[in-house]
This record gives sequence, C-alpha cells and structure tokens, in this order.
Amino acid sequence: MKWRSLQESGSAADTRPLREILADRKEAVAKYVPADVQAVHARAIAGLKAERVAANALSTFKVGTKVPSFELPDHNGKPVSSVDLLRKGRLVLVFIRGRWCPFCVGQMEAMNHVAAKIEGAGATLAAVSPQTGKQSFFMHDQHRLGFPLLVDAHNQLARQFGLAYRVNDEQQGLYRSTFVNLPHVNGDASWELPIPATFVVDRDGAILFASANEDYTDRPEPLEILSAIRAA
Repeated sequence: MKWRSLQESGSAADTRPLREILADRKEAVAKYVPADVQAVHARAIAGLKAERVAANALSTFKVGTKVPSFELPDHNGKPVSSVDLLRKGRLVLVFIRGRWCPFCVGQMEAMNHVAAKIEGAGATLAAVSPQTGKQSFFMHDQHRLGFPLLVDAHNQLARQFGLAYRVNDEQQGLYRSTFVNLPHVNGDASWELPIPATFVVDRDGAILFASANEDYTDRPEPLEILSAIRAA
C-alpha cells in the first residue's frame, strides 16, 4: 500500500511549488472521491481543530520554545539522536502521517528537491512518522529520499510535541473500507497519528520556525522553510 511517485510512474520529477502539487491532489479528491466520504474527512479535521483550540494546544512548541531531545531509529534501524544532529547545525524536523498519505508523499518529494540546499545552508533534514521501520524503509526507497525517515513508535515524540491524536471512529471505518490499515502500518492498535508539522530548530534546541495544521492537505512550502533557515 503506497502512493506512487512520479519517478515510479516514469514521469519527470515534479519541481513545481508544493502548493501547486497539493492543489492538484485536492482537485483529484474533489473530482473522484464521493461527497459523503469527503464529508467524513472534513468533519474529522473540523473536530480536531475544535478540540485543539479548546485545549489551547495550538500554542504548543511555538517559535522560541525549546524542543525535547530524542533518539529514534531511522528507516535502516540506525539510531539517530537530536543531540548529534544539532551538533552539526540547525535541524528541520517534519512530522508526517505515513507512506499511505498522498499529501505526505507530495511533501516528502518536494522536500527532497531542496534537501541539498538545506544542507548547504547548514541544516539537517529529517522526517518523523509513526509507521514501522519496514514501512519507512519502503517509503525511503520507493521515493528515493535523500534524508532519513525516523520511526516514532507509538507517536511518543509526536506526543511530546503535542501533535498526537486518535483517529475518530467514523474516520477509522472509512480507512478500513479503503484498506488504510493503520494498526498494520504503524505496528500498534492505537489508531493514533501526528498532526502534520514542520519545525526549524536552532543548535540550542530553540524553535526558529513552526508550522502545524490539522488539515493534512496543507503543508508549508519548502522554499519558505529554506528561507527561515537562512534568515535566522
């Protein structure tokens, strides 16, 4: 189960701005996905936003706050430490849902296009998801990513960032009917996912840029992230 990349389909790499790529995917959803199915996702997003506003969770880890240190295995099972990464320079940390999500795939491929520029600006890029090491390996290999995919088992790091949430029952039923088997993909039965988020972290652990959106179809533009690295 995966979203096929342009490279796999034999097409040239899509170097358009991420907003255009995501707009195309939203248009495809609007055209081909039944209205009642779209409504389930819309209600889930609205409910999650309301819950987070009520809990004042939207301010979690804003610019200027310091992130927790962590050590997670990458897609090859190699342990990766935030302390080691920050010794090299700044860190771009991207939380995604998984390889089954077309919007996550689009974001990862777009970030891949600027990975060398991020490194040239003195930062390291890493993505984090709750999917198993095997799923992360498949995603890294299939989409030819040039940066590590870190395995956040049980969303432990996402929870520390205030990003973890449980997929509601209505959306669970929909995922099951479309063969999005999160207990298999993530290796646990919690039905938890992270809210997609991107952080630029300074060498002292302080956040320089933060973007988190309950609407998984919206992601920050890679060049905006690159500008945040260079401007700080």
